[in-house]
Amino acid sequence: MRETASHTSAQKEPLGEPVSMQTILLKPLCFGLAVVVLSLAFILPPLAQANQAEKQTDKPAPTFKIEDLAWISGDWETGGGRMQIDEHWTKVAGGSLFGVSRTVAGERTVFFEYLRIETRGADIFYVAHPKARTPGTDFKLVKLSGQEAVFENLAHDFPKRIIYRKNTDGSLTARIEGDGTGKEKPQEFQYRPATKTN
Repeated sequence: MRETASHTSAQKEPLGEPVSMQTILLKPLCFGLAVVVLSLAFILPPLAQANQAEKQTDKPAPTFKIEDLAWISGDWETGGGRMQIDEHWTKVAGGSLFGVSRTVAGERTVFFEYLRIETRGADIFYVAHPKARTPGTDFKLVKLSGQEAVFENLAHDFPKRIIYRKNTDGSLTARIEGDGTGKEKPQEFQYRPATKTN
C-alpha cells in the first residue's frame, strides 16, 4: 500500500512551472518566423542586386519620329499581271501620313483599303481600314531602322505584323506576316514608283 501511495504522491509533485496552451502554440510559430526571417536575409540581397543589374541593362524604349517615315510617301504600283495593286501615300504633315490602296483584277476593283500612319503621344501607329471597315486595326511601330519600318499587333488574327522597306533601287516592299503557320503564310508585295498619267 505504501508503494501505491508513494507512486501516487510522485505523480502529484510538480515537475516545473505549469505550461500554458499559448506557450505550446507560440514556440513553433516563433521558430517558423525565425526561419523565414533568416531565409529572407539570404535571399533578398541577391534578388535586389539582380534587379539593379537588370535595370541598368534595360534600354529605354526607342522613340520614333513620324518624319523618319517620309520615304513611304508617294505613288506606288505592282508590276503587270492579272492583278494590279496601287498604293498612294501623302506627305508627312500634322503628325500623320494618309494612304489608300486598291487592287484591280479583270477590270474590276476587288479590294480597297484606307490607311494612315499617325503619332499618338510617344508612339506611332499604322491604322488599316480594309474595305473602309471601322474602327480600323492598329499596328504599333516597334522597329525603325533606316528605311525599314515594322508595325505589330500580335493580338490581331492576320496579319500580326506589317513591314515596309524602301529598297536601294527605289522600289518599295510591303510584307504582311502572321504567326508562321501554314494558314498564315507571309505575303510580300513589290511596288515600283507609279507611272504618271495625264
